[in-house]
Amino acid sequence: MKILSSLFVALTLMCMISCGGGDSVRYAEIVTEYGTMKVELYDSTPKHKANFIKLVEEGFYNDLLFHRVMNQFMVQGGDPDSKDAPAGGSLGTGGPGYTIDAEIGAPHFKGALAAARQPDGVNPEKKSSGSQFYVVHGRQQNEQGLQRTAASKGINYNESQMKKYMDIGGYPPLDMEYTVFGEVVEGLDVIDKIAVVAVDGRNRPNEDIKMTVRMLN
Repeated sequence: MKILSSLFVALTLMCMISCGGGDSVRYAEIVTEYGTMKVELYDSTPKHKANFIKLVEEGFYNDLLFHRVMNQFMVQGGDPDSKDAPAGGSLGTGGPGYTIDAEIGAPHFKGALAAARQPDGVNPEKKSSGSQFYVVHGRQQNEQGLQRTAASKGINYNESQMKKYMDIGGYPPLDMEYTVFGEVVEGLDVIDKIAVVAVDGRNRPNEDIKMTVRMLN
C-alpha cells in the first residue's frame, strides 16, 4: 500500500509539472497571529513547487504549528502531528508518507523557504520531507565569513549574492545541503517576531503558533 501511495504521489507531481504547475509564478500566504508572509515559489524547483501547491490546496497546513523556532537560524513547521498536539510534546518527525527528490541550488538568504529533511546519515541523497518546511531567519554576514563558507563548500558566490547576505542576512552554512524552493517577498518582519518567542528545551514555542496557508493565484 505504501508503494502504491508513493507511486500515486509521484504521478500526481509529474502531471502537475507537465500541465503547467512549474512554469508560472505562483504565490502563497502563510498567515499567523504575528502577521502574514507572502511567499513566491521557484520555477527552478518544480517538484517542490508542485508538492507545496498540492498540499496547500488540500488544506494540509491549516492549523499546523511552527513547532521549532531558533533565533538567528530559522522557524520550522509543516508536521501534521502538530495539529492539536498536547503542550510540551515532542514534534518534528511527522509527514505525509513520502519524500521529494532534492532540488538543491538556491542560497539561504533571510526569508528563504526551504524543505526540512532527515540528516545525511540516513538520507545521503538529501531528499526533502514531503511537508515540513522552514523559513530562514539568520543574521547579517560579513565578507570574511562568506569566503570561508564558500571555500569549505566549494561555492562561488557572485557579487549580488555576497551583497544580499551582508545586507539582509541569512544562514549560508545550509547552502548546498537543503532545497530552497521559494522566498518571502512580503512580511520579512513576521520572521523576526516569531524568531524571538520563548521556547522550551526542544525549541518548541511555549505558546502555540498556528499557521493557515493559502494560494494567492
